[in-house]
Amino acid sequence: MNLSFFDQFTSPHLLGIPLILISTLFPTLLLPSPTNRWITNRLSTLQLWFIHLTTKQLMLPLNKGGHKWALILTSLMLLLLMINLLGLLPYTFTPTTQLSMNMALAFPLWLATLLTGLRNQPTMSLGHLLPEGTPTPLIPALILIETVSLLIRPLALGVRLTANLTAGHLLIQLISTATTALLPILPTVSALTALILLLLTILEIAVAMIQAYVFVLLLSLYLQENI
Repeated sequence: MNLSFFDQFTSPHLLGIPLILISTLFPTLLLPSPTNRWITNRLSTLQLWFIHLTTKQLMLPLNKGGHKWALILTSLMLLLLMINLLGLLPYTFTPTTQLSMNMALAFPLWLATLLTGLRNQPTMSLGHLLPEGTPTPLIPALILIETVSLLIRPLALGVRLTANLTAGHLLIQLISTATTALLPILPTVSALTALILLLLTILEIAVAMIQAYVFVLLLSLYLQENI
């Protein structure tokens, strides 16, 4: 059966069971077991440090009223991070390469931040559509431009995450295909290509982590504008 480069974005099945469901069970092995101690081992200490650092960075742009969103934003950050990294494993599927899923995450949360601003401070929220000191002839055009830029935010969130992860996965598959094809013909070039593939994989791990952080950070900035 001939496979295309885009077949990697379809979920593989084994005995009718999507393998992504099995792979999502792996992180549960990292969860600490119930105990009377607050910190049991170095792994638990590392997990608590990472969650504390992530929450601290996400809450920096927000005032005290926005700290109510700490649980939602931190949980979303960990969810995206887990999905992005699991997608790099063999025989798995990356749901965040699908625009539909990213939009399903971005649109409701963006709408929640917008409705929060319209409910708590409608004047300030609507005032963002018109910069102060705008000349009178430019007011209709600027209101239209600012409205479009406001409405396009969830689309930008979803497309950014989808495009970055899709491009990385395609590059990895292209270079790995070239490495396999060159091995019997030019072993030296194939070894060099394999080294490039290793470096690209490390870069893709960093991109998976950064994109999860950027997605949630932009949501926190949108929230800050409306509280």
